Amino acid sequence: MADVNQVWKETLPTVRQGVTGVGVWTALSAAVPIALEDGVLVLGIPPLESELGGHLRIAATKRLIETTAAGIVGTPLTLRVIEGTTQEDFERAKRRDAERRKLQEAELTKMRAEMQARTSWDAVYEQLSRRYAAISSKSLPQNRARFFEEAVALIAEARQSQTNWDELGERNYARCLERLSQYSDVPSTLCAIEVMKRAGEL
Repeated sequence: MADVNQVWKETLPTVRQGVTGVGVWTALSAAVPIALEDGVLVLGIPPLESELGGHLRIAATKRLIETTAAGIVGTPLTLRVIEGTTQEDFERAKRRDAERRKLQEAELTKMRAEMQARTSWDAVYEQLSRRYAAISSKSLPQNRARFFEEAVALIAEARQSQTNWDELGERNYARCLERLSQYSDVPSTLCAIEVMKRAGEL
């Protein structure tokens, strides 16, 4: 593996020739090569001069550093600029990355669960509408009673397979109960009781 200090030493003159501006030059002078791993060139900026890192992240400057260093190493490279100038600072940055990824994955998992729950309850809601529309002679209580029994079974089955128990899931569940109440002329609380009994919650 190429030595990061040597790579940066060879990269710096070419980059300096390709950039202008006091800020960029100051940033290049302040930058400390820390690591070269997994196709990433890591440069550190002293914490007290952290604002200089922005000059190295400018697209044109970043691209110039990457292509120049890649030409020296012989493989494509991506530049990463961190605050701090030691390997410990880099390890700390990697730990923060790992924690951020965990949070992102947890958020994605939550979003998928919410989407799945919403889709599931939306499907139940639509099924209730279709089944009610298919009833002939809706004014007859016995026909509404048959619909009520079928609808309770449908909602209870969805409830038993529910994996997302957050507020959104509960609201979508309640929406289906309200729809059942509206179609069957049965108070929503009684609808909920019947579904909960069938689902094994009571």
